[in-house]
Amino acid sequence: MALCSSSTSPELKCCCFDNLRGKNPSFNQPNQFLRIGDCYSNKGRVQVQASSQLSGHLEGSFMEKKRLQEPLSHRKLEFVRTLLIDNYDSYTYNIYQELSTINGVPPVVVRNDEWTWRDICRYLYEENAFDNIVISPGPGSPACPEDIGICLRVLLECWDVPILGVCLGHQALGYVHGADIVHAPEPVHGRLSEIEHNGDRLFHDIPSGQNSGFKVVRYHSLIIDADSLPKELIPIAWSNSADGFSYLGTLQSGEIPDAYESQSRQKILLSDISTQIKNGSYRHSIYSNRMRREVLMGIMHSTRPHYGVQFHPESIATCYGSKILRNFREITEDYWKRLRSPFVKERNVHYTGAESLLLREITRTSRSVNNSDELGREALRPRQLFCDLGDRRFGIQHSRSDVKFTSGGHLLIEDAEGSIERAYLEEGFFDFLDKELLSFHHEKKDYEGLPFDFYGGYIGYIGYNLKVECGAASNHHKSRTPDACFFFADNVVVIDHLYDDVYILSLNEENTPMSTWLDATEQKLIGLRASSTRQLEEQNLHAPTVSRNKSAFISEVSRGDYVNNVENCLKYIKDGESYELCLTTQLRKRIGEIDSLGLYLHLREKNPAPYAAWLSFSKEDLCICCSSPERFLRLDKNDLLEAKPIKGTIARGSTPEEDEQLKLQLQYSEKDQAENLMIVDLLRNDLGRVCEPGSVHVPNLMNVESYATVHTMVSTICGKKHSNVSAVNCVRAAFPGGSMTGAPKLRSMEILESIESCSRGIYSGSIGYFSYNRTFDLNIVIRTVVIHEGEASIGAGGAIVALSNPEDEYEEMILKSSAPAKAVMYFD
Repeated sequence: MALCSSSTSPELKCCCFDNLRGKNPSFNQPNQFLRIGDCYSNKGRVQVQASSQLSGHLEGSFMEKKRLQEPLSHRKLEFVRTLLIDNYDSYTYNIYQELSTINGVPPVVVRNDEWTWRDICRYLYEENAFDNIVISPGPGSPACPEDIGICLRVLLECWDVPILGVCLGHQALGYVHGADIVHAPEPVHGRLSEIEHNGDRLFHDIPSGQNSGFKVVRYHSLIIDADSLPKELIPIAWSNSADGFSYLGTLQSGEIPDAYESQSRQKILLSDISTQIKNGSYRHSIYSNRMRREVLMGIMHSTRPHYGVQFHPESIATCYGSKILRNFREITEDYWKRLRSPFVKERNVHYTGAESLLLREITRTSRSVNNSDELGREALRPRQLFCDLGDRRFGIQHSRSDVKFTSGGHLLIEDAEGSIERAYLEEGFFDFLDKELLSFHHEKKDYEGLPFDFYGGYIGYIGYNLKVECGAASNHHKSRTPDACFFFADNVVVIDHLYDDVYILSLNEENTPMSTWLDATEQKLIGLRASSTRQLEEQNLHAPTVSRNKSAFISEVSRGDYVNNVENCLKYIKDGESYELCLTTQLRKRIGEIDSLGLYLHLREKNPAPYAAWLSFSKEDLCICCSSPERFLRLDKNDLLEAKPIKGTIARGSTPEEDEQLKLQLQYSEKDQAENLMIVDLLRNDLGRVCEPGSVHVPNLMNVESYATVHTMVSTICGKKHSNVSAVNCVRAAFPGGSMTGAPKLRSMEILESIESCSRGIYSGSIGYFSYNRTFDLNIVIRTVVIHEGEASIGAGGAIVALSNPEDEYEEMILKSSAPAKAVMYFD
């Protein structure tokens, strides 16, 4: 991990790249690049000679082979082909989604160290594969080679190709021409600013200035020093560092971001804000009394078609973001028209779709649903069914296998008879699970009409350490529990809570006798009586004998150490290494024998949550009692993906009046809105990697939901899964959930690994199912007690942003752990 920061000087430098700045150096390229022919530059026709290597600027614009003589001055491009260079950011695929609809064809995404300079030259100039380039945001500084990769050379040498740099890309455009990169007056992440511009073509038909409605989202700690701007770079947009707005502050003024279209939601928010304005409780900015100073928000090159914007046009909350990207398309079209190119080359569109998530066809078939019965409306309690059916396995009888994956790639499979098979997974757990699910044959008629998506399959958890299969560099801490545990459920009881219907389903091998489990279970369910419910309540909710062991949970880190960790996070954020870091820790307590199911039922009774779960893996001496309110990701039978991240938490009040006041305090907290917005944009990015272009949307933004002990701020992100992406690869594209990592995700996870003192284990991972019909539903493991080898552990933490107060962050961590900790103390 390369973390570059300044020491005494406000300018951020990395001497390795000083020779690139403001110069036209000679780059010796060892690879052959031969080309003879007629080309066109902005100076007209030039003759190109054969050369054995690239040196200095490309002499001429090697754009196309001569094929046709018809000029393009009167023609429009049917589509624009963009090379999108990803600086390992978590918002790149939001740009991808926007450009896919604006350009008429998806861009090609490559990371900044994925292609060599020879690759760039080949695709740009030999194959004419692209019309323009967009350089993404990213962590770090353009002064660090590891952060910026090949982008500086692209900006310096591809002078004849339209380029747009966003955030880090914008800073790179300034840096490569000699401008200084310095700390901003204050870090601004997930907050909005008003923009004033000079009317340049990039801002065509966009208003300008205070109260104009042009507000943009900013995620940055570094800026281009305007005083150091060289004469070849022209400032075209700027903002005031002190004019920050929260998202709701933007809605209050009536400006609706063009990426967010939930009109009913907007009306509700505007109504709520109007009420607060009347009673004097609403404040849209905490910076109103701070020093005002202009910050450079946009630049352009005086002679090249190169532009940069410091803000994020792709954010869900940016106004006129799509218009800016559309203007860049028009700039690109007009640029090539002005060159009066004498031909039209065949369009070489390199469509990547879901990038590396292409799948091999697997044709093996085995199991399918054989039968399903619906029981009448018996109004049976889920808890009653669960315990009366025996086996105590999350309400499901299973008869195939338990699958346990531990770190290092070792797989343990135990079948129903107790036979154990061990293997080493060279390709990893997600590949194993993907192949398993793709091996099932099923027909939609087998489950037509059922009002739910789980018809049997794998149920269990994915631990946080499996992030190494999703792009994370490494695991510094080994988990005490297996990295994943699943069992295969081929016999299923499903309860429809809305209508009090009970369904039983069974999976059968083809050409084998139907299981007797359906008939036996149906008879047992029909025979249940209301008295069973009363007996169960008495058995499980009767106060247990008070234990002599009254020791409390002990945190892995002290209060002082946690506060110091928060301060370290703030330093990384200040230096531009992250926008948001989700810092966590573990609280532990030694316990004796404990009724884990009773503990879960107590937790469920006292702290009900929509994504609660109880799992027991007896061979691992492992039980999980989860009361999570947060959905990580769901894929339904219509191929619709949904994420519901939570960011922003506050305790409930002791009176209705206090409770409502606290709820409003959360709703209009600038810090919590910034946290939530950053994760919403991150989840849009993750879904954008695997969803059809233009399908990712946000039906609900920053809703407040109330639970037994806390209010939380929740958003919903949806999209239509691309047809060539599997269910497992949807999870792999988004795991771990962004609400547990921060953004940009990969760099944030690296930083957190260096700060946190132990493995998160199951906490921060996901519990749920993968159905054999290739649907899934997974939660985020929070508000959870993990009982393993005589110890109860609870993970807790919070998102650290530039506005965070270290002491407040510690108190929030304690608040989040309180409900599960009290449940354990009650039962231990």
